[in-house]
Amino acid sequence: MDIILLERVAKLGQMGDVVSVKQGYARNFLLPQGKALRVNAANMKSFDAQKAQLEVQNLETKKEADAMAAKLDGETFIVIRSASDGGNLYGSVTTRDAAESAIEAGFIVDRKQVVLIDPIKVLGIHNVIVKLHPEVEATIQLNVARSAEEAQLQAAGKSVAELAAEEEAAAEFEIQELFDDLGAAGLDDFEGDETASTAEASAED
Repeated sequence: MDIILLERVAKLGQMGDVVSVKQGYARNFLLPQGKALRVNAANMKSFDAQKAQLEVQNLETKKEADAMAAKLDGETFIVIRSASDGGNLYGSVTTRDAAESAIEAGFIVDRKQVVLIDPIKVLGIHNVIVKLHPEVEATIQLNVARSAEEAQLQAAGKSVAELAAEEEAAAEFEIQELFDDLGAAGLDDFEGDETASTAEASAED
């Protein structure tokens, strides 16, 4: 199907370009979203009449998007999730989760604007793209952790593997200290028994 674009569409073209796309893509997305019109004499005439107005509107929304991108780009948001000891999430982080974390921090972001570069299924810090306008996008980071404390450690550059190793080392140290304390207590008892036995022997003499 031939359509004329009313705005820039990634991998298709710029405003005013006439392109051919699959009918399903046009009918289910481009036309209902107001991103394009079918190519016919009436629509071409309508576009020519609206072109200047569309360009002004696009410029205004782009300026707004640029301003938002300047604030949003590089921001990090914490997402708390349950995960295994190895760092695998029980489920995954979605575009809705990303949008909600940004909204909680005071930004206006719709989940439809969020693009996950890769599925987020493990703990750690992940880059996520937010498309604020056909020509403007920002990159945010999601710090996915099991707790706020873990998120702080990850933000400091420690990986899940490093955190797990530290916890294991701390646990082993505590166990070793416990055995040392028990050994020392046993030695004290033994020395006490020896002293008592010596005292008893001296009394008998």
